Amino acid sequence: MKTTSAQAPPDSPLTTANAAMGKYRWTICALVFFATTINYLDRAVISLLKPNLEKVFSWTAADYANIEITFKLAYAVGMVGVGRIIDRLGTKLGYGLATALWSLSAMGHAFVSSTLGFGVARGFLGITEAGNFPAAIKTVAEWFPQRERALATGIFNSGSNVGAIIAPSVLYIAATGPNGWKWAFIITGALGFIWLMLWYLIYETPANSKRLSKAEFDYINADIPVGLPAEGVVEEKPKASWATLLGFRQTWAFVLGKFLTDPIWWFYLFWLPDFLGKQYHLKGTDVALPVAAVYILSSIGSVGGGYLPLGFIKRGMPAFQARKTAMLIIAFCVLPIVAAQWLGSLNMWLAVLVIGIAAAAHQAWSANIFTTVSDMFPKRAVGSVTGIGGMAGGLGGIALTALVQKRMFVHFESIGQIDKAYYIMFFICGAAYLLAWVLMFTLVPRMEPIQLEDE
Repeated sequence: MKTTSAQAPPDSPLTTANAAMGKYRWTICALVFFATTINYLDRAVISLLKPNLEKVFSWTAADYANIEITFKLAYAVGMVGVGRIIDRLGTKLGYGLATALWSLSAMGHAFVSSTLGFGVARGFLGITEAGNFPAAIKTVAEWFPQRERALATGIFNSGSNVGAIIAPSVLYIAATGPNGWKWAFIITGALGFIWLMLWYLIYETPANSKRLSKAEFDYINADIPVGLPAEGVVEEKPKASWATLLGFRQTWAFVLGKFLTDPIWWFYLFWLPDFLGKQYHLKGTDVALPVAAVYILSSIGSVGGGYLPLGFIKRGMPAFQARKTAMLIIAFCVLPIVAAQWLGSLNMWLAVLVIGIAAAAHQAWSANIFTTVSDMFPKRAVGSVTGIGGMAGGLGGIALTALVQKRMFVHFESIGQIDKAYYIMFFICGAAYLLAWVLMFTLVPRMEPIQLEDE
């Protein structure tokens, strides 16, 4: 397959498409947004229910860390093959199957009666939730032209924040009685089946969609350099093997970026309520407002981060350079988090603010790092590469929890100096993105689309 410039010429379909061509691609983006919302709601519930579950199961800090590691390990294992499964099954069947399985896994938490059982339930949730991002990124690659992909990714990725914003509502369900925590898992897990009905009623690939106008179809396929077939036909070419994909520097750039930065988001997701409770003595539903504030800021960052490179592209900057510049700006936006503890000593809401800004920067980073995959790889490899990177992110999360959080937090908490553990952790958060940016763009300093065999 021959490649063309990522920047469409003035008379191309990308720039001359009729304004009335339709916006159906954004309906698809909305579906992916809601799937991501449910995905993160299901995984975030445990962090809010931690005080309840500690009483029911007599958990220690080490028990909770082990359960968290189980989820991350299962998530990483799931990522080993889920990207290739999505590439083989296609987005409609692959996404639907993943959602059904993780929803059942989420509901299954309500039926366990021991710490071991809870670990098993988290393991099943991790391995099935791994399907969301490979399917979502592949969907965006199919439905959006290159210039809009970071924005579409930022919008659907903001669903992870909305899920975390909604999650504190489970505290009210949990407060209904001794079995309230069980209903929290059942109700949140059941939401996936509502989404599943909408997915099968609405979704088709662009080539098969009867709701998509020809003008919008041409707009979606106007810039082909990342592998979208010009006629939108189903590709018959063989899927790229992991061995082939791991031979490219572009794959390793994505892997390193995910390995270094995904664990930071895991930290926010699983430890933020605990941090607020122990540092500022918040209890029960008092945690809900500051947690929601952090994730509201994250939603703004996710969409803003997706729009940032689009603004550069509109000013004439090549797409990959726009992505690279945006990610550097975003990496610097994380740095204020190193002062979170000091600011929190003045006022809790100052700490919440800088943590929220850092979380927003992470989501902006995610919108762009995911899009680098569809910038550089053909559509038939997008799910697989996203899965490889997701596995790396999961392994990074395991390493952070096992080597830093589990040992460090348990040690400092045992001697009554938990604040020191958070000082160290926030420093790690601040440094991770700049290190990731340097490594990624040392490996891939400029736009180099991959050419796989038979292209």
